[in-house]
Amino acid sequence: MELGADYIDVELKVAHDFIKSINGKKPEKIKVIVSSHNYQNTPSVEELGNLVVRIQSTGADIVKIATTALEITDVARIFQITVHSQVPIIGIVMGDRGLISRILCAKFGGYLTFGTLEAGVVSAPGQPTIEDLLNLYNFRQLGPDTKLYGIIGKPVGHSKSPMLYNEAFKSTGFNGVYIHLLVDDLAKFLQTYSSADFAGFSCTIPHKEAAVKCCDEVDPVAKSIGAVNCIIRSQSDGKLFGYNTDYVGAISAIEDGLRVRYNINGTAGSPLAGKLFVVIGAGGAGKALAYGAKQKGARAVIANRTYERARELAHIIGGDALSLADLARFHPEEGMILANTTSIGMQPNIDETPIPKVHHPALHFFSL
Repeated sequence: MELGADYIDVELKVAHDFIKSINGKKPEKIKVIVSSHNYQNTPSVEELGNLVVRIQSTGADIVKIATTALEITDVARIFQITVHSQVPIIGIVMGDRGLISRILCAKFGGYLTFGTLEAGVVSAPGQPTIEDLLNLYNFRQLGPDTKLYGIIGKPVGHSKSPMLYNEAFKSTGFNGVYIHLLVDDLAKFLQTYSSADFAGFSCTIPHKEAAVKCCDEVDPVAKSIGAVNCIIRSQSDGKLFGYNTDYVGAISAIEDGLRVRYNINGTAGSPLAGKLFVVIGAGGAGKALAYGAKQKGARAVIANRTYERARELAHIIGGDALSLADLARFHPEEGMILANTTSIGMQPNIDETPIPKVHHPALHFFSL
């Protein structure tokens, strides 16, 4: 107080004694935040409500509750408390699964959020940097009417998607925010956050195949592929619509790479036509690329750690299968295309590859 602080944050366990000790001495401009931290879990809505009452009884100016997210759906209970609170309240859910509580606090009635000055130097798990809050998530522009979008995955923190979408939202003046969503159970997530304000999601490993079952309607192409990477919630009735854009984006990029490498005219048809296209992985992304390659006239081969999964996908799309262990010895012709759709090579193990990339003879048979 003597140094002119605007806020004093006091733990609930000592709040009664502290507030009693400063009675009559506290300048009017100083606000006392009384905090409760739970490092194990996020209690029920009823228990959280009782906790708010306990904190209020100390004479706190601002109530602060910090819990721990075991699942991202835990955050919904904090949102339910803050949005209905009649007193100034801070609701934070710690951990990577609780990130949305820190970014969306203004939307759900939170008094303030916390950020760290330097990446990796945090006072509580899951804190974003102030730089990201202000410039990546456009925090000062968020409010009750903000629409939420995000990328659903596990892991997901490595994704660059928030940079792309939030910059687009900012440049067009759209009132939305796009964030990382670390999700364990996709169906539970979509059921918990069923409001129209949770308007759309990108879907990545390992949820693309599960997403097909979670959507009310699935685009025919996505249904044929058996994987969804884009979910849109109808603003009129809340129905979920699933699409697959993986095959278009990935196949187009591969075609562009081949045209540049071999100086192929862009009007000469697909450079994939007739090529042997080897897909590593039989998950959602693997299905999309195999489907896209076949649509362009390529011959598809699926290589997977589990041969049975590779054979299942090969049967669906009309291709051949082999085990990942056999891939290093697979070179029936030159000029093949190799596409890795597995998690091998993702952060933090970005130098890992499904087959050795240095001086490996098998790689000489692939043109891309």
